[in-house]
Amino acid sequence: MHNPQWEKPMDPDAPLPFTLASWVDLAPFERTLGIRIDEAAAGEAVLSMPFTVKLAQGKGLLHGGAITTLADTAAAMAIKTLLPENTHFATVEMTTSFLAPVRGGTVTARARAVPDPEEKRTYGGEVQVLDAGGTVVARFSSRFRVAKRRGGGQE
Repeated sequence: MHNPQWEKPMDPDAPLPFTLASWVDLAPFERTLGIRIDEAAAGEAVLSMPFTVKLAQGKGLLHGGAITTLADTAAAMAIKTLLPENTHFATVEMTTSFLAPVRGGTVTARARAVPDPEEKRTYGGEVQVLDAGGTVVARFSSRFRVAKRRGGGQE
């Protein structure tokens, strides 16, 4: 889906030039990569992304940055299912282990949110990325932090 608004430089002082259709929805960058939300509920999410030519690295394999983006987005969507709408949170740490190359087809990320029992504003994300044949091609783990509200508490 191409939107001419997405080609304009971001103005940090202006309102966002886009809106999400719902709390669990994709941002313009994620849509540009072709990511789809297949499932998202109860701390879990399944997202998929077709391997198109624009996502290839120099030797014709799926770029690791695209795989990492898919995994990070899947973890965020799993976490969103546990948080109130409009909660501000962000990835603060991530690790991706690449296990096998992707040469074509659609990749799928299966994510699980893991609330940190000791740090109420911290969530972990655990993701497996699978190729079209079901082979695990990457494992991803991350930590997300929920922003404090002004005056204390979570946003």
